[in-house]
Amino acid sequence: MSVYKFMMSELIEGLPDAVAIRCLARVPFYLHPRLELVSHSWRAAVHSPELFKARQEVGSSEDLLCVCAYEPENLWQLYDPLRDLWITLPVLPSKIRHLSHFGAVSTAGKLFVIGGGSGGVDPLTGDQDGCFATDEVWSYDPVVRQWAPQASMLVPRSMFACCVLNGKIVVAGGFTSCRKSISQAEMYDPEKDVWIPMPDLHRTHNSACSGVVIGGKVHVLHKDMSTVQVLDNAGHGWTVEEFEWLQGPMAVVQGALYVMSHGLIKQDKEVRKVVGSASEFRRRFGFAMIGLGDELYVIGGIIGPDRMNWEMQPLSDVDVLTLGSERPTWRRSAPMTRCHGSILGCTLLRI
Repeated sequence: MSVYKFMMSELIEGLPDAVAIRCLARVPFYLHPRLELVSHSWRAAVHSPELFKARQEVGSSEDLLCVCAYEPENLWQLYDPLRDLWITLPVLPSKIRHLSHFGAVSTAGKLFVIGGGSGGVDPLTGDQDGCFATDEVWSYDPVVRQWAPQASMLVPRSMFACCVLNGKIVVAGGFTSCRKSISQAEMYDPEKDVWIPMPDLHRTHNSACSGVVIGGKVHVLHKDMSTVQVLDNAGHGWTVEEFEWLQGPMAVVQGALYVMSHGLIKQDKEVRKVVGSASEFRRRFGFAMIGLGDELYVIGGIIGPDRMNWEMQPLSDVDVLTLGSERPTWRRSAPMTRCHGSILGCTLLRI
């Protein structure tokens, strides 16, 4: 008998282990720290892969938003949309101060923080503090609720495109440690913890790039460029296409691309449709925009100065728009309890 089975043998008196674990699987993730205080066997169950497998089997998996802001340094929070509450994770143990310009995605039940560089600034000189681009990779495992280092990227990079395609992580472009724009791309296999070279991008540009997945294909966009480089769903190579997408914060909601511009725009390849107001966000910048279900979330950011007030105001606010409704209107959700200001990373994690 395994140690795990032995420790779980008295989980719930009178119930077989298989039934007991399915009972615990229905408890929301935010209550797991309380569950593990009940007994040693419950603690073992809460930190077991078997519990999270049972959560999938009984349909109790949860979609949580993962958010990191400039303040506090290297701190992530999870948002539970069903209960409108925030959960604070342990501080990311990177030695890089104010890690920023990184890639943030989730796959295989874990949150991954990839590459990036220091966003710290010397208060006396205004110079950037420390590393510009790193190859380090971190994962947060909700089973053990800890961060762990993973295999480093083949090329240090920051300000790059980062997406998940067929369960694997694709990174492309960005800037390397000498502050030179690069065309290299690579793919990470979370099961094997290994990075594999991919075909290079056809074009580079001296600007940050980002990536979105639409229709099962990775799309890489450089700021101020009308062309989009597209990776087929098999990951064999890139094609260059003219999309004429609007510039601005983007998010994919239920397979469709939305852009925050003069309004909230639903952007197809050739057709644009205004679906909501953006007047509330005219002075707000540095926010994250992400889709969850049929809802669009705008998280954090900074209110810029105006003629009456020259101070910058860091925000912890969360605004939500339900896109499936006949007349979409913004509503306010619970604000972040620890994070505030410019959002450095935001992704969705299913656990």
